[in-house]
Amino acid sequence: MAAQSVPHPSTDKKRVKVYELRNNDWFDRGTGFCTVAFTISEDGQQRDPRVIVESEDQPDRVLLETRICKEDGFHKQQETLIVWTEPSTGVDMALSFQEAEGCAMIWKFVNGVQQQYHAANAPDDSVSDDLGMDMPNPISLPPASIANLHEIESQMRLMSGSAAGRDALTKYVLTENYIDKLIPIVTDAEDLESLQDLHRLCNIIKIIILLNDTSIIEHAVSDECVIGVVGALEYDPDFPSHKANHRQWLEGEGRYKEVVRIEDGQILRKIHQTYRLQYLKDVVLARILDDNTFSVLNSLIFFNQVDIVQHLQANATFLNELFTIFKPGQQDTRRKKEGVLFIQQCCAIAKNLQPPARQTLYNNFIAHGLLQVINFGLKHPDVAVRVGATDILVSMIDHDPQMIRQTIYRQIHEKQSPLTDTLIDLLLVEVDLGVKSQISDALKVLLDQGPPPQAEAFAKANGEYAARAASRLPPNADPQQDQFLSLFYENSAVKLFQPLIELEGRTDMEFTVKQASMFTYLIEILCFFIRQHHHRSKFFVLSNNIVPRIGQLLHCPEKFLKLIAIRFIRQLVGLQDEFYAKHISEKKVIGPILDVLIQTLPRDNLLSSACLEFFEFIKRENIKDLEKHIIENYRDKVQSLASMDLFRTFIVRYDQTGGFTANMDFFLEVDEDVNRRRANINTRTGLMEHLSMDQAEEEYWNTSDDEDELQGKSGDRPSSANGSSPGSKLLVDYASDEDGDENVEAAAISADEEKPDSVTKKSEDNPTDAGQPPERLSEKRRREEDEEDDLGKLVQHKRRNSTSASSNSSSTSGVLRKRKPFSNAREAGAGPKKIAISLSSNVKTGNAPAENRLDDES
Repeated sequence: MAAQSVPHPSTDKKRVKVYELRNNDWFDRGTGFCTVAFTISEDGQQRDPRVIVESEDQPDRVLLETRICKEDGFHKQQETLIVWTEPSTGVDMALSFQEAEGCAMIWKFVNGVQQQYHAANAPDDSVSDDLGMDMPNPISLPPASIANLHEIESQMRLMSGSAAGRDALTKYVLTENYIDKLIPIVTDAEDLESLQDLHRLCNIIKIIILLNDTSIIEHAVSDECVIGVVGALEYDPDFPSHKANHRQWLEGEGRYKEVVRIEDGQILRKIHQTYRLQYLKDVVLARILDDNTFSVLNSLIFFNQVDIVQHLQANATFLNELFTIFKPGQQDTRRKKEGVLFIQQCCAIAKNLQPPARQTLYNNFIAHGLLQVINFGLKHPDVAVRVGATDILVSMIDHDPQMIRQTIYRQIHEKQSPLTDTLIDLLLVEVDLGVKSQISDALKVLLDQGPPPQAEAFAKANGEYAARAASRLPPNADPQQDQFLSLFYENSAVKLFQPLIELEGRTDMEFTVKQASMFTYLIEILCFFIRQHHHRSKFFVLSNNIVPRIGQLLHCPEKFLKLIAIRFIRQLVGLQDEFYAKHISEKKVIGPILDVLIQTLPRDNLLSSACLEFFEFIKRENIKDLEKHIIENYRDKVQSLASMDLFRTFIVRYDQTGGFTANMDFFLEVDEDVNRRRANINTRTGLMEHLSMDQAEEEYWNTSDDEDELQGKSGDRPSSANGSSPGSKLLVDYASDEDGDENVEAAAISADEEKPDSVTKKSEDNPTDAGQPPERLSEKRRREEDEEDDLGKLVQHKRRNSTSASSNSSSTSGVLRKRKPFSNAREAGAGPKKIAISLSSNVKTGNAPAENRLDDES
């Protein structure tokens, strides 16, 4: 019957790799073929099921032969892996199959054998396929003794491999108080110096804790069991030559200090239990914790902390006694120090609570005088106390900064020194960089007035009228916050930035590490103020001459101070505020940035990149005032960097515009247009004909286009008055300057459009130089005066052209129309012209078409 419950072993050999765990690393013992079989006794009975692996390279050599017994803990992992621990040596082994089918066949046999061993209580020693998952009778472990440790470990490891086995083992451990029975064995094994038994005890305790049962874990960290449990966990078999000191740490009497005595015994036990659970999670079991156990430990810690905080904040007697320590009459400095650290721990616990519970705790603390505790801690000579006080403040600010602001408003109203002044004093003298960083962040949060106003951006996007309408809207700023900022800039801001103000007149730019770090945080805070407090920060920067003081840092030998100064000036430029652009130009702080770049190049590092990005931003955003300032004041330095396109562009832009900004050029162009509109029609006509044409453009317009060909191929039309052939096009005939009469004789052009030699010659004699920069205004006017002197010659030339044949006249007009003479005239400096062509059908000349009239609108 016993043999029938086990699947019959297959004779098929499955390819497999054999691995052995050595020094926490898997060692490959070779590749072979795996089979399972029973050994046959002399009486023909099947005994001792075994797993055998024969070498692939040497068929006569056996790589592995292990017996399947109830002490073994065979487990299937993934689809192709079976792992277990050898009972004789305690070495972890693994079989990695080439195919999932072969792994499934071997595992079916091994699992059947293990289920047979688990059914020891069955009357006929037979096991059904699902008996291992549904055992009606409770399990029974051997008695807890040193002699049975090997058997206990094997059975626990085996049962923890399945969900049903874990449940049964959990019930057995709780029912039999098995942990209490194992703890005395730790002392006995230590007395016997049996390291192997201590390693087995450690594995047993790990298996019990990893069952993830809250009752077992709470019992393991209780006062009665915790020392024995961590004592067994000190002997980790993964580190056989090392021993931990968990008991020494947890038994230390100095670890737990009562600033104010807690009378509730249950809360006291939860405090101790929480500390032990944290130590178990973070130290003892940190390397072997799985997700489930980690979640169970975190849940126990969280609920204990909630109970502790709720008890403390509801105990008014406890809070009164706690904050009485910091009254002016108390002189016990050691107790005050411990009180600050205790409140720090309470605030750290409160971070994990729900917002309503956290708000209640902070309100109770503030009502009993928490700010007085913070002021004491920030001024304490011990850095641990200063860090603790800063942590308390930052925790409260992170939760609700408005709550701290309201307290500061109350201090100002009561004529007390506000908390911000205390933070400023500490920032200027603090050595610890961590405390400096926290204080800097606290100041920025307390002085944050919300998103910056968008009036300027709104004005740029929607026009002046919309800006005036937006300015009439009621401000959304808090009046208390506005008053607080006014008082801060009147009294505290100068004190905060005094180290920067004192740089005036200083030539030695050598600073200590403390001073350099202080400048770092001060400039970072100032950048924040400039972004948030627009008008106040402008007045402060201007009145205290801050920009040139920060510009002095560009002469420091420390590169990070140079970077900080460049970042500050880059932020001022990035605001694209006319006030800051003029202020930077006035204080001439861009020159030192050019010096830094010249000194750094050709090295490519963060400093040179920051400088190049600064000038690239000015070029990209086309900030004319700064471009003009750079070229007019530092042209030689820019010329030395002209090998780069960036600085060459600055020089070209300045030379082309003559130092004028874009707006000035616009107004000058408008004045020029007005003057041009006042010119005579004849003058404009002559100048239009005198335009020079580009040779490539001339050749383009000389070629025929599809539209002309289609019109030439259209149907016959009635012949014109001058007898033009059918198919010719009718064009506008420009009136000559010789006769001022508006009615001009209409003419038809010939089919072949030939370009007049006079126009072509004028175009070739005066080509356009596209490579030259635009002419200045004075040069334009001088050139136009010279052109007016030659006006008579141009008029005579026009008269000669007007008396030529009608076909040539029409052809000339066609060429001028095709070349878009008015746009070209504007490009050549002739000024804009408005020409309207009105077709009138009332005037007729013989059989000629309707006259085309050219009117000039001045």
